[in-house]
Formats: sequence, structure tokens, C-alpha cells
Amino acid sequence: MAETISTATPKAKAKPVAVTSESAFEMPKFEMPKFDMPKFDMPKFDMPKFDMPNVEMPAAFRELAEKGIAQAKDNYEKIKSAAEQATAVLEDTYSNASKGSSDYGLKLIETARANSNAAFDLFGELLAAKSYAEVVEKTTGYMRTQFDTLTAQAKELSEHAQKVATKTAAPIKETITTSFNKAAA
Repeated sequence: MAETISTATPKAKAKPVAVTSESAFEMPKFEMPKFDMPKFDMPKFDMPKFDMPNVEMPAAFRELAEKGIAQAKDNYEKIKSAAEQATAVLEDTYSNASKGSSDYGLKLIETARANSNAAFDLFGELLAAKSYAEVVEKTTGYMRTQFDTLTAQAKELSEHAQKVATKTAAPIKETITTSFNKAAA
């Protein structure tokens, strides 16, 4: 609950001033005395200097180290070459698998379209049938031709899938074979 008290000044307009019960009873502020830490100087020590003696390495050790470094560089180059070759093979494999999968999907769509067209043709013929015997005859003929068609389609799809799998695995097989032959030699 704030009350507003206006004080009038002859030159300016009166401004409302809020008076609260908290502002009427303000506590005096006390300042805490400052505490200064006593300053101590740290003892100063000189760090000992260890001079490494100049030691001449024997020629055998130097040759051994140089051979080790040369061998490490050669091995690094071989590993780098093998990693680049493996990356190229994986890229080729992925490309073959991707293309083969998309071709397989297109063949599936093509067979589904052919099968649905055949089914719609059958339904059109069944609607035009004059007797029950004609319906049975057309349905039986459709089933025979559709069985032969589905068998041929399944054979074609399995051959395509096998071809894609062989084409995809061929670069990997070839790379592994050459890698083992190099390692054996």
C-alpha cells in the first residue's frame, strides 16, 4: 500500500513520491573494516641447470635409427597406397550396388505394372462376359498365363539380382586376392 505525497515547489510541477513502510524505517548501513593480508616474500631458489654432455652416438646406432626411419616411411607409403586403393574399390562397389539396386527397383515396378495391367484387362473381360462359363474360362486362362508370366518374371528378377551381386562383389574379391598375393610374395 503506497501513499503518494505531493510536495509543491514554486517553479516546477509537483511530482508524486511513493512512501512505503519499508522506506520509513531504514536501517543504518555499517561498513566492515578492511583486513589486509600480511605480505610475505617467498624464498627464492635457483633452479639447478643440468647440462647435457655432448655425447657422440656410435655409427651403428645412427645407421640403425636411419634404417628404422626409412622403413617407417616405406611402410607408411604402402599403407597410404593400400588405403587409397581400398577407398577406390569401395567407391566402385558402392556405385555398382547403387546402380544395380535402382535397376532392380525399376524391374520390380515394370513387373508390377505388367501384372496390374493384366489384372485390369481380366476384370474388363469379366464385366463383358455373358455367362458363368465364360467367366470361368477367362479366369482359368488368366491364371495359366499369369502363372507362366510370374515364373518368368521371378526368374528374370533373380538373374538380375545375382548379376548385381556378382558385379558388386567382383572388385572387392579382386582387391583381396591381389592384396593376399602381394603379402605372400
